[in-house]
Amino acid sequence: MSSIKISSKVEKREWNALQDLARESHQSISGLLTDAIRDYVRKRRLRPTVVSHLEDSMNENEELGKLLAK
Repeated sequence: MSSIKISSKVEKREWNALQDLARESHQSISGLLTDAIRDYVRKRRLRPTVVSHLEDSMNENEELGKLLAK
């Protein structure tokens, strides 16, 4: 897999925590950032799908919801 170089600013406290985690887990900062970005993107993409399915289910079961609310 090819890599790209990025540049960004982060809070010093968070950067120090990331460095500590990298040392503790014997991983590179690059590896930790890649994992974090992957997880973030997956979660952000998943949420609209979950909400859509929830809305579909609520619409399909509207009558049951009314009965359960009584």
